[in-house]
Amino acid sequence: MKRFLPVILAVLAALPWLVCRLLGLHFIPPVTAALSGMAILGAAFLLSWAAEVAQLEISAALAVAILALIAVLPEYSVDMYFAWMAGKDPSYTQYAAANMTGANRLLIGLGWSSVLLLYWWKTKRPVLHFERKDAVELGALVIATVYCFLLPIKGTLSLLDTVVLIAVFVMYIRATSKQGVEEPELIGPAEALSTLARRSRRTATVAMFLYAALAILVSAEPFAEGLVHTGTMLGIDEFFLVQWLAPLASEAPEFIVAALFALQGRGQLGVRAMISSKVNQWTLLIGMLPLCYAISSGSIHAMVLDHRQVQEVLLTVAQSAFAIAVLAKMDYTVGAAVALMVLFLSQLFTPHLHLFFSIVYLVLTVGLLIVQRQRLVGVAMAVGNILRPVPVAVEEKEGGALQPDQARLP
Repeated sequence: MKRFLPVILAVLAALPWLVCRLLGLHFIPPVTAALSGMAILGAAFLLSWAAEVAQLEISAALAVAILALIAVLPEYSVDMYFAWMAGKDPSYTQYAAANMTGANRLLIGLGWSSVLLLYWWKTKRPVLHFERKDAVELGALVIATVYCFLLPIKGTLSLLDTVVLIAVFVMYIRATSKQGVEEPELIGPAEALSTLARRSRRTATVAMFLYAALAILVSAEPFAEGLVHTGTMLGIDEFFLVQWLAPLASEAPEFIVAALFALQGRGQLGVRAMISSKVNQWTLLIGMLPLCYAISSGSIHAMVLDHRQVQEVLLTVAQSAFAIAVLAKMDYTVGAAVALMVLFLSQLFTPHLHLFFSIVYLVLTVGLLIVQRQRLVGVAMAVGNILRPVPVAVEEKEGGALQPDQARLP
């Protein structure tokens, strides 16, 4: 029973808000935000574990598509609500932009960096090498980032963006499905669930999916509104709360799972999980915003970004470009991780300097690509892996498990 304690705690985390909704109870905004946010956090953990266990039941290609969607469901639920409300009240556009940019910058500035630093602390290895197949994620990230440079230029999120970015995600899924089938690396509660009898495991997995979906469904709106009204009530910038607090709650499970991989010496898996999450949010999350907005507003008009939102999107695109340049050689150093984290923390509390930090990111990106031309070759090869995917054999060690953190891109 001790092995399943985290699952029980995640269920209990969502339970108070579910009971309150059932009883029709109402609270002041900070309490509403706290209870509904706790429900989303518990649901996010349940989804994460259920998604891992589901890999034992479905084909590899289908697993990639489904797990990619499930991993970011809690984040989507909040941002889709803001986009839906923006279709009825344009003032909500700022919150949709805030949540999207915050989620994307957190993944790189905090997620990617923390995983490598934990891996270095555990193994004393200052460099993490990636396998050739990891270039698939990088290729999708390159294409999406190049396109997203258009967003701050045109100052809108339109249905054209939806078509292009979802197409990039489909290309990413197609390329990933060409890779060899890998045995899932399960840890913690997911590993405990995998030891159950097949029927019990399936029942538990489905139950976790349904319970988490219910929790997210009844929590997304009050959590989003609770954050906005809490900011107003306490004199805190609502934009800041929506940009950072909401993504922290919804993405905590991804961070924790990736950190556990790093502490087990499997840093490659941890960082790759973070990169995959970035691809999902950089394509699907952004692409769904104008679609949700159009359905809500009953028109095909684009979401118009104001000056602050344009700067936030530009900073997010610039950070992504720098992250691509850092990984273009298919290795990741402690120095690069520290640079990503320091730049992220520096711009976090200096919103008036975001244009300056955008320029810094872009200058560093161009500098890396010019000084080390092999990085340009790596970028081109990564894009080629997306446009013309080829099967990648899975290297195995004795016993059938993958050999971690050894193969690297030539």
